[in-house]
Amino acid sequence: MATGPAALAGLEARICATVGTILASCGRPREVIAAEMTVLLGDEVTKAMLDAYSSPARTEHKVPMSRFFGLIAVTARLDLMDPLVREIGGSLLIGAEVQTARLGHLRQQARAIQNEIKALELTAPLMRGGSAG
Repeated sequence: MATGPAALAGLEARICATVGTILASCGRPREVIAAEMTVLLGDEVTKAMLDAYSSPARTEHKVPMSRFFGLIAVTARLDLMDPLVREIGGSLLIGAEVQTARLGHLRQQARAIQNEIKALELTAPLMRGGSAG
């Protein structure tokens, strides 16, 4: 987890590189991606903006988080966001992976309950029986 001095130094460059990878790998023209982002965000995004965001040489062009999320959403490249999230100690679950994680959590809870039951069985007395009359 990034907590030390300058632990996230160069993060903007890594974000720009990620934007470049997304744009190069999605197989769609940047104009189309920009138009889809504009619709999604309700804020104009142009091809020139995407070009600037993906250029490591244009350090003055920082990618706003809303636009980065918009780019991820319209290109469905959540996988490329995961390495960035891991830098701060997180991890990204994508789609049905959430169900897999929930299943693991429920199994862990079930094991804990079973262990508690076993421990109680060793020491719990029999309940007083309610005898009729």
